Amino acid sequence: MIMNTDSANAIKPPVSAATEQRPEASRGTPVHLAVHHQRGTPRDIRKTGLSPDHWYPVARSEQVVKGKPRGVSFAGQPIVLVRPEQGPVFALENRCAHRQIPLEVGVVRGELLQCAYHGWTYDSTGACVNVPYLDKTKALPKGVRSYPCREAYGLIFVYPGDPAGLNKARFPEIPSHGDAQYKIRYLDRRVGCHYSFMHENLMDMNHQFLHRRLMRAIKARCLDIRSGDTWVEVDYTFSRETGWDPFYETMIGKRQAPTEGRERDLMTIRTEYPYQTLKFWRMGNEHPALDLWNVYIPVDREQRINHTFGLMMLRKPSTPGLIKLMWPVFVWFTNFIFKEDRWAVELEQAAFDAQGADWNNEIAPQILQLRRLLIQQGAPLTTGQAG
Repeated sequence: MIMNTDSANAIKPPVSAATEQRPEASRGTPVHLAVHHQRGTPRDIRKTGLSPDHWYPVARSEQVVKGKPRGVSFAGQPIVLVRPEQGPVFALENRCAHRQIPLEVGVVRGELLQCAYHGWTYDSTGACVNVPYLDKTKALPKGVRSYPCREAYGLIFVYPGDPAGLNKARFPEIPSHGDAQYKIRYLDRRVGCHYSFMHENLMDMNHQFLHRRLMRAIKARCLDIRSGDTWVEVDYTFSRETGWDPFYETMIGKRQAPTEGRERDLMTIRTEYPYQTLKFWRMGNEHPALDLWNVYIPVDREQRINHTFGLMMLRKPSTPGLIKLMWPVFVWFTNFIFKEDRWAVELEQAAFDAQGADWNNEIAPQILQLRRLLIQQGAPLTTGQAG
């Protein structure tokens, strides 16, 4: 999703604390797509699993209500979320240790979860604390796996990785979420493709021809590419080659007089593994008019389906109440863009499935660097196994 701007000289990216702490920039150095395993064989990016050793949202907060367990999945791992009568939400393996039926069909009893079949009961740590028909002199059976769980930003996060790495996992920061100057739209949708297609789609703004019916003749220009061990980001500006600006572009803030570092509109897209952000500044404005945070959660073991969770934060105009009038148009506009993007990435997945390998002839340096990052940070994905 892009906005119009002119095509004058290159600009400086906005300076922030995060920018000042970044490693030395890498300006678009070409990289090879094939990152090798220890055994020396190249790994296909579409056969690279998402690393589980991070915090991932698996549901909206409003979807997990008291007394009603909710089943979710991370790369084929079945998980049940429970909001007890007292205390925070907790997450367990979504199967009873007895007969393996899903615990999501169970019953919440205060702060405990009881299997709907034989009444085996589990606490928030996954320990089996009661079997109704077991002799009191007998030891209780083993329970089920529990997952570290946190609720933030209106989302339920779990850590599905190696427990030994939990202390090293950085919880995501979304500063605009708590800023009253922004109105939030939550993204919550399932897409039939490998998560890497989603990263590439958002970072590669050269695909504007796809959105020609809505955006008309608009051209993206890559200004700068920067990268580090765990991140890649790119700056874009845009020009409209012919025609007039669509009226809905005015929803994304107003341009002001140019200032140093804000000589024109600027879009910065960043993948900081495994999360992805997009910030869009109008010319002359200190704060981004649009601030997007996304993450793409693999649902199935083969990781050919992802569930996108995100927060799209639009800065409110100065006129009181105007955001309420604009909001239905903003939702319609973004839904239209999402529909076209989904169509494209699902066709990409279909092509990969038919070919059995990634045949892409990629030339954009920012996408080459992005692919390298996703492969290096990810894990080998074997058919039938979770990442």
